[in-house]
Amino acid sequence: MRLRELADVGPFFALRTGDDPDGTGYLPLGEEAVRLRVETVAGRLGTTDRRVAASIAFQGIAGRLLSIALGSAVLTGRVPALADGDLRWHPARTAPDDLLLPAPAALAPAVDPAARAAQISAVVLHGLLVPLHHATRAVTPVSARLLWGNAASSLAGSLRVLHTWCLERDRPRDAGQALALTRALFQDPLLRDTGTLRRTRGGPVFERRTCCLYYRVPQGGMCGDCVLRHPPRGR
Repeated sequence: MRLRELADVGPFFALRTGDDPDGTGYLPLGEEAVRLRVETVAGRLGTTDRRVAASIAFQGIAGRLLSIALGSAVLTGRVPALADGDLRWHPARTAPDDLLLPAPAALAPAVDPAARAAQISAVVLHGLLVPLHHATRAVTPVSARLLWGNAASSLAGSLRVLHTWCLERDRPRDAGQALALTRALFQDPLLRDTGTLRRTRGGPVFERRTCCLYYRVPQGGMCGDCVLRHPPRGR
């Protein structure tokens, strides 16, 4: 599995493989890791609102997992078996050192974008993000719909980065495949009603139907795909 090649796209697409270099800190993707990650994010954002921290933490891990799967499917033709291996998460680190997969392996080859999208959906959306979704809400009460909106926003962000990277390297076929895969993923029931993905002259654009709460962060602002036109009064 040639996962190291994905690092060229950007840190969110990279995945550390092999042995744990430190021997400590990496945890299974469960409630303990989520709790520690929410605390880390709250500290970095300077907020005491744990809902905001939980929202941003979930969006971050969703973006990492979806970027790796989407990038691999487009650039190597294979979807990594992230849910089958001993995937670990370091709550205190950022990409690309936050995730560790000691022995990466790939799913069986899929011949068309719909089949690859189905693999990503099974492995990432249902195999990894559904349990993380439950763990996040167990740690901090936050809207289930908001979290899936965050996953959709992360997927759209991964698409924009990968789509731009492919076009800049004269790989229009790969850019088109990335768009086709993402559109297919947005047909999954978990993401279907989270927003609208459009193709514009400037590239893919996503308009979500929920807010990630980032506007509540001190010195925060509005995200480009936010459903809100302006921050609520008093913010």
